[in-house]
Amino acid sequence: LSENGALETIGPGAFSDLPELVELTITKSRHLRYIHPDAFRDAGKLQYLTICNTGLRIFPDLTKIRSAAHGFVLDLQENSHLQRVPANAFRGLCSQTIREIRLTRNGIKEVASGAFNGTKMHRLFLRGNQELTSISPQAFAGSSELVVLDVSFTALSALPHPVLPGLRKLMAESAFQLRELPPPELFARLRQASLTYPSHCCAFHRVRRNRVGAAGSCGDLLVGHPRWLWPPAGPGGAPCAWSPELRRTATSTGTSAPTPAPSAAVPAQDAFNPCEDIMSSLFSRVLIWTVSVLALLGNAAVLLVLLGSRSKLTVPRFLMCHLAFSDLCMGVYLVVIATVDTLTRSRYYNHAIDWQTGLGCSAAGFFTVFASELSVFTLTAITLERWHTITHALQLHRRLRLRHACALMAAGWLFSGVSALLPTVGVSSYGKVSICLPMDVDSLASQIYVVSLLLLNILAFFCVCWLLPQHLPDLCGSPLSAPAHADTRVAQRMAVLIFTDFICMAPISFFAVSAALKLPLITVSDAKLLRGALLPHQLLLQPLPLRLLHPQLQAGFLPPGSSFRPV
Repeated sequence: LSENGALETIGPGAFSDLPELVELTITKSRHLRYIHPDAFRDAGKLQYLTICNTGLRIFPDLTKIRSAAHGFVLDLQENSHLQRVPANAFRGLCSQTIREIRLTRNGIKEVASGAFNGTKMHRLFLRGNQELTSISPQAFAGSSELVVLDVSFTALSALPHPVLPGLRKLMAESAFQLRELPPPELFARLRQASLTYPSHCCAFHRVRRNRVGAAGSCGDLLVGHPRWLWPPAGPGGAPCAWSPELRRTATSTGTSAPTPAPSAAVPAQDAFNPCEDIMSSLFSRVLIWTVSVLALLGNAAVLLVLLGSRSKLTVPRFLMCHLAFSDLCMGVYLVVIATVDTLTRSRYYNHAIDWQTGLGCSAAGFFTVFASELSVFTLTAITLERWHTITHALQLHRRLRLRHACALMAAGWLFSGVSALLPTVGVSSYGKVSICLPMDVDSLASQIYVVSLLLLNILAFFCVCWLLPQHLPDLCGSPLSAPAHADTRVAQRMAVLIFTDFICMAPISFFAVSAALKLPLITVSDAKLLRGALLPHQLLLQPLPLRLLHPQLQAGFLPPGSSFRPV
């Protein structure tokens, strides 16, 4: 029955007098609203039933068909008004194991408890029901033999646990709400999974590695199962080789190796999201906690001393307050990353999507970019201020005033804030990697943003390298007045601090530029380790050890009335 515009109902007994009926197709009947429960009564040889593209609003009662055919296939798809699969919907449909139940591209929103009660089936397709948000945990109670489940292109946020142990193939492509998988140990017989997020592949990779030892990709071939369970080879499907153990098993049982199939879990992890926790090693974890805690304490202490000092606020002290604040923000970023790593340790694959697409990662990324750019800007400002002061050491009226420094740092805050805000509005993204750095360079705007930011940092570095050595040798070797000599001492101390910062940032900037130009020289794992190895120098050497060399900080840490005089 095809393209029957006048068909509105199918009454009782419509096909009951056709004992040899094997295949029935009802399609493109947009006005068909109702099928009577007795319409297909006792169709004992019916093997293929297709009801597609109709106007059905109530799920048809198929319980009285009582087919005895082997390999029964029910194709019930593209019925956009069907919103619910009721309890016992397929009980009595077939006395044998149903080969396939296709409920694809309907308007189904819910699968009720007991929907598949009393049903033995091999494959169930719920693909394309974009409003399907719920499958009752008891939907498969009383059913058995399900080995293939397809919930692709649905809005499901959870999978029904009871059916998982028997599954051999799971398809959940473009199921973007399915952000968390059940424990991978529940998938005891799973051989292939087509998922939405690469991070979920890591769960099966870990389980497979524990079970069968070394493996190349995220899965293995379907071995010892019927060919209809194997996925069709698609474009870009990377073949998996049989392991020696499986070859020996196949040889001993007389089974020949099947044609190589795609990897058992796709999509595989990419270069930006390797199968590892946020911090990939114990060394990284210990380092990041040590650095973050000491950075918070050290820079907080520096801020308290600088802001709490009774002496007049000078331009160098004002600039160092901003430098300490930027490093404090970097410490906050490290604490956030370290905390999330601790909370998701060994289970990051199940939290990767929520973390990298959530507000937490965006906030952490904002902190680190803001802190980095403010630090670079402040260090450059400190260098310029020292250069200007030393150049005009004997012309006190030409020195930089506090109001000038305030205007300069206002511009620095604006620049840093805008730079950190751009990835949150679509120019690059903080969610590309687990450590929330703007490493997304897929679009031209993102490439321009990342490369421009890094080139500005490199330009600032060369500016510092040119300015500081230019005047220090002359001043150090020439007789100066007391103010000029003091300025030179401060500049020498600042030089150590500034070069510490920029030397730490130079390797990161170099590798970041190469990655932004899509010529990566190191992996994301290496980048994490590099960042973890260099940040301690930047955050720990700045706050107390170096800044305490400054006379105002030395005095700030001494008790009142002390006779100590800073040198």
